[in-house]
Amino acid sequence: MRIHQLYGFPLTLAAMQRYKQIGLFAGPLLALFIFLLDPGADALQTKVLCIAAWMLVWWVLETVELYVTAMLPMVLFPMLGVMSVPDTFVPYANPIIFLFLGGFILALAMEERRLHERIAFGLLRLTGTKPAGIVLGFMLATWAVAMWISNTATAVMLLPIAISIIQLLKEQGTDEALVKRISLLLMLGIAYAANIGGMVTLIGTPPNLVFAGFYYDAFGVDFAFVDWLKVGIPIGALLLGLGYLVLIKFIYPVSSNRIEGVSELLHERWKSLGKMKRPELTVLVIFGLTVFLWIFSVQINDLLGTRVLNNTSIAMLGGILMFVTPINLSQGEFVVSWEHARKLPWGILILFGGGLSLAGGLEKAGIIALVAEFVASRDIDSVFLLMVGLTFVSLFLTEVMSNVALVTVLLPVVFGIAGELEVDALLLTVPVTLAASCAFMMPISTPPNAVVYSSGYVSVKEMLRAGVWMNMISVVVISLICYALFG
Repeated sequence: MRIHQLYGFPLTLAAMQRYKQIGLFAGPLLALFIFLLDPGADALQTKVLCIAAWMLVWWVLETVELYVTAMLPMVLFPMLGVMSVPDTFVPYANPIIFLFLGGFILALAMEERRLHERIAFGLLRLTGTKPAGIVLGFMLATWAVAMWISNTATAVMLLPIAISIIQLLKEQGTDEALVKRISLLLMLGIAYAANIGGMVTLIGTPPNLVFAGFYYDAFGVDFAFVDWLKVGIPIGALLLGLGYLVLIKFIYPVSSNRIEGVSELLHERWKSLGKMKRPELTVLVIFGLTVFLWIFSVQINDLLGTRVLNNTSIAMLGGILMFVTPINLSQGEFVVSWEHARKLPWGILILFGGGLSLAGGLEKAGIIALVAEFVASRDIDSVFLLMVGLTFVSLFLTEVMSNVALVTVLLPVVFGIAGELEVDALLLTVPVTLAASCAFMMPISTPPNAVVYSSGYVSVKEMLRAGVWMNMISVVVISLICYALFG
C-alpha cells in the first residue's frame, strides 16, 4: 500500500477510491479486449499480453495491493499454458529475493535497537544552528540513514524532530514568514534526501534490488555491491549537494541568523539515547561485518580460490547473525526475534517474484525481443540520447506509479534493447533504475514525499515548484555520470 493511502489526503481520497473501483474491472476487461482484438495472432503472445496488461492496470491504479497483483502469474500462467508450474514459481524464490530479505533484517535490527537514531542525531549536531546549517544537517542525516534502512522509516523518524524545531521557532516569536520558509526547507529536504539516499547502495531501495535480480537472470552473476557504490555514491552525493543548493539558494532562500535553542534541543535528544549499550553495539558490529564482506567479497573469494561469498549469502549471514547473537542468553534475548520479524515488508518479496515471473513469460513469448527489435530498427543516431530518453521516461512515470512496479515492467525491455543494439546493458538499465527513485514533484510519488506532506507544512504547489527543478537536475546528473562510467 502506498503511504499516501495510509496517511490520507482528504481532497483526493474519494478520487483514489474511484480509480480503484474502475481498475478492478478495467484490468480484466482490457485483457479480454486484447484477446478478442486479433484472433489470428500468436496465441502465446496474446495470452501473455493479456496478463501483462491486466497486471499493469492494477499496478498503476493500485486497485488491490501491489503484492496481490504480483500473484496473478501463479494462477494464470499455468492455467493458460504460458509456463509450467515449476517455471512459473521458481522466480518467486530467486536468490535476489533473499538479498532483499537479508537487507530488510539488517535494517530492522538498526531500527529496533535505535542505531539509526544515533547516526542521525550525531550528524545533526555537527552542522550548526543557522537555518542553512540546520537544513543541511537534516538532509545529511536523512541521506546517510536512508542508504541502509527504508527511506519511509527514515523520513518518519526525522519528521518529529523537524516539527520540534518548527515549534521552537514559533514559541520564540520568530517572524511568521521565516518560520514558513524554514518549515518548507526542512520538509522538502527530508523527503528529497530520503529518496536520494536510497539510490546510493544496492540495498537502499527496492528498485536497486529489482535491477540486481534482472542482472543476475541476464548474466548469471551477481552485480557486485561495491560496483553499485561506484555509481551510487557520486550520483547520490551530487544530487544531495545540488538539491541543497537549489532549495536554500534559489527556491526558498533564508537569512543566516542563528536560531536560539536548537543546539540545546538536539543535545537533549542525543543525551536521551545515553551511552551505546550492548544491543546497539552488537548491531553495529554485525552491520559493519556485513558491509565489509559486501565490499571485499571479490578479494576474499580470490584469496580463498573459490566463490564462497556472494551478495545474497552475505546478506543472509548478516540477517541470521541478528537472530542468533544473544544479548542476554539467560533470558533468551537476541538482537532481533521472530516477533520483530513480523514487521518486515514481506509483500515486497512477492512483488519482486511476480515481476520476475511476468518477465519470464514476456521473454518466452518473444514479446521483449519484439519490442527490442522495434527500437533497434529505428535510426538511432545516438545511444546517449536514447539513454537520456529512457531516463526521462522512467523518472516521470515514477511520479504516477510505484517505482518497484515501474522497474519490474520496464527493465526487462531495456535489457532487451541493449542486447539488440549491442551496447553495454548497464548504460541503459542503471539510469532507468536510478531515475525510478527520483520522484520529487508530487506527494503521491514516493512515501517520503507523502510523509512530509502529511505534516501540513508543505503544499502540493510548493512541492511541485522545487520538484520540477529536482527532476530535471536528476535527469542530467544521472545521464552524464552513467554515460561517463558505462559509455
